[in-house]
Amino acid sequence: MKKSISPGNTPASYDPEALYLKAERYIQQMGEFDSDAWQYALWSSLALEFLARAALANVSPALIADTDKSWSSLYHALGFTPTEERFAPKSITVNEVFKRLTAIFPAFAKEHESFGVQHTGRRNAELHSGELAFDGVKGSSWQPRFYQTCEVLLTSMGVTLEDFLGQDEAKVARKLITAAADESAKSVKGEVDAHKKVWFSKPNNDRKTLITQASVWATRQAGHRVDCPACTSQALVWGEPVSAAQQRLSDGAITESQEFLPNRFECVACGMKINGLSRLAVIGLSDRYKKTQVYDAAEYYAPEDDYSRYEEDNNEP
Repeated sequence: MKKSISPGNTPASYDPEALYLKAERYIQQMGEFDSDAWQYALWSSLALEFLARAALANVSPALIADTDKSWSSLYHALGFTPTEERFAPKSITVNEVFKRLTAIFPAFAKEHESFGVQHTGRRNAELHSGELAFDGVKGSSWQPRFYQTCEVLLTSMGVTLEDFLGQDEAKVARKLITAAADESAKSVKGEVDAHKKVWFSKPNNDRKTLITQASVWATRQAGHRVDCPACTSQALVWGEPVSAAQQRLSDGAITESQEFLPNRFECVACGMKINGLSRLAVIGLSDRYKKTQVYDAAEYYAPEDDYSRYEEDNNEP
């Protein structure tokens, strides 16, 4: 049967490749900020929406075309040129995108849909209201689910986390996903409750002394200071670097900063120690932290002394 009208290429508005590249662009912009910054969360929400749209359009561009008031957007998504006056392509809402993904992909579960709606909902509040929707939101409360949701969407298109995030961030993402999925780690809540019970059984004077000692200890030790979930004293977490050290020159000083992912906790006040990212995640201590050091620029760039060509000078009789 002869076709009198043939479709052209899928327009960028509905093209899965174009939508994916836009998601990639936003995820790269996200990486320009610290993982605990509100801008990091904002750009992640933008990337998530376009990644979701790309995954749905990859099934068919027609699935993201808005058909509520006319069929012109659908016609356009199929590669045809609408004749409607002042035509502007329209797409379905992001909430509808997540709903359709849940219906189409078995791996895209209800919890992924709920997270997507919540995360992009915060973005809408940030952009369209006076609310500071991402301020004070800990990364550990959304990053594991974000990366897990991204991985499901990427897999549906034959793309990996490494392709999307880069090797370094993908390594962190997989650790966060694994930690969040570790059901056995939830037993750490019992340890926290046990230490809390012992702590509050101590006399007030003893607790005050231990809190003071813990504060001094935490200040003098190398680590990242946090509040102990059992006794609220100053405690420390330690971790491994998850980014390259970044240097910045200002007023003759070099400021070097590097992000770390915690994997060990200790509080000397109540004596609680916890090992493992998954166990720290359960009690809200899995947020990445930044270690910052300041050096004098002249000393930082000065070559090391080399005494290897000199004989040892021993003037002792």
